[in-house]
Amino acid sequence: MSNYRSIFISDVHLGSKGAKAEFLSEFLKYNQCDKLYLVGDIIDGWRLKKRIFWPQEHTNVIRRILTKAKRGTEVVFVTGNHDDFLRRYSGVDFGNIRLTDEAVHVTTSGEKLLVVHGDKYDSVIQTQKWLAVIGDWGYESLVVINRYFNRVRHKFGMGYWSLSAFIKQKVKSAVSFISAYEEAVVDDCKKQGFKGVICGHIHHPEIREINGVEYLNCGDWVESCTAIVETRDGEMKLLQWVEISHQTNAA
Repeated sequence: MSNYRSIFISDVHLGSKGAKAEFLSEFLKYNQCDKLYLVGDIIDGWRLKKRIFWPQEHTNVIRRILTKAKRGTEVVFVTGNHDDFLRRYSGVDFGNIRLTDEAVHVTTSGEKLLVVHGDKYDSVIQTQKWLAVIGDWGYESLVVINRYFNRVRHKFGMGYWSLSAFIKQKVKSAVSFISAYEEAVVDDCKKQGFKGVICGHIHHPEIREINGVEYLNCGDWVESCTAIVETRDGEMKLLQWVEISHQTNAA
């Protein structure tokens, strides 16, 4: 059992078949924190509009979050583009859960980090949402292929590996988009006077400094199963839960 000052997760996409809800439920069980940030796209409203898909594993994730809130964890739910239906309730507190479009996290050293999902930096989603939806269909197809690919790996006793993430890293247009996205996020962060930014949206986990700004991307729970954690002494780390889970189970 690990205990952190803060945990940041994004892009779970509950309500879609691609969500690795069983991994996230396990992660939430074995990792405690004072503050839990849900950095957008926790629920996939786009998918739920097309068809209802909500297995028990997805309910288990919600229950773990609610249990943490009930036991004293401060939960900050930052809305994303896939759960944008919640933005009408931004600023509302539901017990120990606060719903907001953006948040500011203060580190142990007093530095301020912007916490935002990141879809506002995506020019495709901002200007032509219908193109983003078409692109999302293609991405969903890739995730489906990834799911069957890992079923075969499992039959041969092999652990989870994201084929879709590997393909995305090799496609030049995807790499170019990620770079442009990171630059847009960092530029806005500097203009607002923040030391750094914690975001999600592009399903690309990362911790690095860009032009003097600390850039932290939570990744996702569709491909990479990653989270950003803040230790008690203020260190920011990127956790890859699938690797940790496999190591723990093998021990």
